[in-house]
Amino acid sequence: MTDVEETTATLPLARKCPFSPPPEYQRLREESPISRVGLPSGQTAWALTRLEDIREMLSSPHFSSDRQNPAFPLMVARQIRRDDKKPFRPSLIGMDPPEHGQARREVVGEFTVKRMKALQPRIQQIVDEHIDAILAGPKPVDLVKALSLPVPSLVICEQLGVPYSDHEFFQACSSKLLSREVSAEERMEAFEKLEAYLDELVTKKEANATEDDLLGRQILKQRESGKEDHDDLVGLAFLLLIAGHETTANMISLGTVTLLENPEELAKIKADPGKTLPAIEELLRVFTIAETATSRFATADVEIGGTLIRAGEGVVGLSNAGNHDPDGFENPDDFDIERGARHHVAFGFGAHQCLGQNLARMELQIVFDTLFSRIPGIKVAVPVDELPFKHDSSIYGLHELPVTW
Repeated sequence: MTDVEETTATLPLARKCPFSPPPEYQRLREESPISRVGLPSGQTAWALTRLEDIREMLSSPHFSSDRQNPAFPLMVARQIRRDDKKPFRPSLIGMDPPEHGQARREVVGEFTVKRMKALQPRIQQIVDEHIDAILAGPKPVDLVKALSLPVPSLVICEQLGVPYSDHEFFQACSSKLLSREVSAEERMEAFEKLEAYLDELVTKKEANATEDDLLGRQILKQRESGKEDHDDLVGLAFLLLIAGHETTANMISLGTVTLLENPEELAKIKADPGKTLPAIEELLRVFTIAETATSRFATADVEIGGTLIRAGEGVVGLSNAGNHDPDGFENPDDFDIERGARHHVAFGFGAHQCLGQNLARMELQIVFDTLFSRIPGIKVAVPVDELPFKHDSSIYGLHELPVTW
């Protein structure tokens, strides 16, 4: 067993190639797979780079997701409320057992495969309408604004009961919350504005709750159980609204570019739509766009991969490194849509594995199948090395994607 103290790198590390993880990940995995790293918050933490170690940590009961604990490793400066009388309320992503299990069970039925299939016709309609508009408009078109962002935004708005007419507001707030370049004050301002908006929305729904949307159904369920909790609903709405559109939107853009840059793989999907879902799994693995969502801190002394992690020490599971671990994936740097490796950790692992992964997969499948069948000649309108990739965000993606046909 080793007990390492020396800091080996400072996160975040930059992707030199937009389609590959930072090259330093390979060096860390080979030389110091569990190492001390510096964080932008000024903290130090352990970084895990091997798939097995990341999965072990995420399934261990000795690591906490409580983001308000000072020990939690942050990739940005810690936010401080301007009104210190109102404490942060943890959403699902920041809860630990037993509260997490109870809260997740209340909402998990909203994301079953059966419910996703019921949403499929409406999602197909949304995608078709946006591609109709693309085909009727001028060329080139920014696919981010025309398809990638509006489709998942509209889907999650309808699911939650959030007016889509407010999408510019909540997308602007989300962008600031995820940016690595805005100040802590700007990030807190965006947080409080979005929180106040959702607080008002939940209040209105509580006055006239219906079965028509997720928030209404949660309100009615709480009333039946006699455990009404307004703040919990606001926290749930906050998490689902941001996670429900930002991640999928970026995967639509990244997936489109990658498939266009790999025409042989794209041809397989066009010839056999049954290959679309395996291609999506490979895209999720290759990009791992929200890798530091797997950060935790130890609640007890615990050994991971032969290294002692002491109680109170932060851990960052570098999922993008784990998803390119040659011990977990043969030839991990190859883009192979027939790899069939669903044991990646792009959606996390363990109790906190992404609640909306079934919805994300379905949206991506509908978008890719529809986009490449209806616009078979689509191509990127500028050299790929000129595309503005999101190196400045906690969720990787593209700011713009000009395409033509």
